[in-house]
Amino acid sequence: RYKAVWLIFFILGLGTLLPWNFFMTAREYFISRLADPEMSHFWNQTSEAALSPSYLQSMFDNFMTLCAMVPLLIFTCLNSFIHQRIPQQIRILGSLVAIGLVFLVTAIMVKVAMEPLPFFVFTMISIVFINSFGAILQSSLFGLAGLLPASYTAPIMSGQGLAGTFAALAMIFSIAIGAQQPESFIGYFTTACVAIVLAIFSYILLPRMDFFRYYFMKDKTEYRVYNAELETKRDLIKKDQIRSQLSGVCYALLVSLPADEPNGMEQNNSKIIPIHNPHEKPSVVAIFKKLWVMAVSVCFVFTVTIGVFPSITAKVSTVLGEGNRWGLYFIPVSCFLLFNVFDWTGRSLTALFTWPGKDSCLLPVMVALRVIFIPLFMLCNVQPRDYLPVVFSHDAWYIIFMIFFSISNGYLASLCMCFGPKKVLAHEAETAGAVMAFFLSLGLALGAAVSFLFRILI
Repeated sequence: RYKAVWLIFFILGLGTLLPWNFFMTAREYFISRLADPEMSHFWNQTSEAALSPSYLQSMFDNFMTLCAMVPLLIFTCLNSFIHQRIPQQIRILGSLVAIGLVFLVTAIMVKVAMEPLPFFVFTMISIVFINSFGAILQSSLFGLAGLLPASYTAPIMSGQGLAGTFAALAMIFSIAIGAQQPESFIGYFTTACVAIVLAIFSYILLPRMDFFRYYFMKDKTEYRVYNAELETKRDLIKKDQIRSQLSGVCYALLVSLPADEPNGMEQNNSKIIPIHNPHEKPSVVAIFKKLWVMAVSVCFVFTVTIGVFPSITAKVSTVLGEGNRWGLYFIPVSCFLLFNVFDWTGRSLTALFTWPGKDSCLLPVMVALRVIFIPLFMLCNVQPRDYLPVVFSHDAWYIIFMIFFSISNGYLASLCMCFGPKKVLAHEAETAGAVMAFFLSLGLALGAAVSFLFRILI
């Protein structure tokens, strides 16, 4: 009714990445805190240059990426194995509450004076916590969406894409109003807290939806009823065996009943129906063998994307905006805003159609073809450069490449995440969603690693 379940999954998807995106948007605030003039006397007394504010400022982005990607990959991997032992209510609600507390403390710290080095350590620890719990939250949500029809993974991907759009708009707004006071960044962290609270209420409301309850309990109910029917048949067979000693007619009826097979299978009208034990834990390895094509595909999609975005795309210089305001807005608009808008568009398209199908060979081929964007962006007007020539110098080329690059990323990644849980049995869907989330995170980590190589080659 009113697409309530779809909207809840959209809000939950928004809540998974909106905090982190707002955290990245406020990087100017963090860097400014690392050069606090009131603490300059402390650094003058320090003989180690590696502890100077300038060093912390220059290495902030590198450490931020490291502290984000490593926990994201590790905890997504752990969730693939521990999600069967920890209830999903604890994993999802616990992660949301933990992230909300981190942002609440971060907002409070805006008003707390702190030396650059302790503030740097505090910031990195916050990044580790946000991405650790974010990894558990993301993979748990994909596992939960795997119990529903394939189209209900799309709102999670769409919500995550819209989170990046909000962050890009916040960046542009910051440039438009000029330099901000540190206190103004309380609004960033407060907005993230509000989004998390909204996600918590949405998740609490989710089990009250009949549509969700139907699919969430469908698998368990079917197996419970099926096993109860088998027990009833076994009791009838035992009674008929006693009666068959007195009547040949009862014996004939007994033969007509379906017989129990010793290997846990029942044969009925020449059809073999597998009997699943609800207490049996699905095998991660067995599930991976069924969906490895989708898992590798989503990993490759994000490896290509993170390999060039933003490490290369954000270093492209405009040939039209030198000396005017377009040069100031070129990267925020043409790179970040354009990417996030069309990435969100691509993710949202899977709610309208899912072509090609989950068993089509065309899908992995389309994923592999995205590798062409790597040389295309490397041949744009990336500055500085040492080896490769500039082939696509005009801004229009860069914008065209960015549109196709972002919309293909959102559509193909969302398609793979939708199809992955549908390649396995119903009771394996939640584990399949967790496995897909792990390979998504693996693609992010691999993309961050190869981005250094791509940058060196230019």
